[in-house]
Amino acid sequence: MQIKFISPAPGNSPGLLRKTATVIVALVLAGVALMFSALLLAVILIVVVFGGAYLWWKTRALRKLMKEQMRDFPPQGATMRSDTFADEVFKGEVIEGEVIRVDESPAKGAGVEFDWAKRPSR
Repeated sequence: MQIKFISPAPGNSPGLLRKTATVIVALVLAGVALMFSALLLAVILIVVVFGGAYLWWKTRALRKLMKEQMRDFPPQGATMRSDTFADEVFKGEVIEGEVIRVDESPAKGAGVEFDWAKRPSR
């Protein structure tokens, strides 16, 4: 397969009128593209504004309910108490003992065991 490129002969180069027409057409196409992009941006902006306004309008009852609940909520610094666990005392449990690192590599074989009898008393 052979590809042949046809180049214009030196005498057939485009004239000044053809170059000017090409520049004018390119500028017109760039202007049309800019106009459509501005139009598209305006349409997107309008859709976003109307969509936000629609969501704001539809959620007004929810916002009103949230404001009422926050108004009834105790002020900051007030303690909230519940009678459910009023008489119960919760005690934490501390695990006492020593931490012994056990190396379980195959070279050593057996690990170290913890002696529970030497555990400090409470």
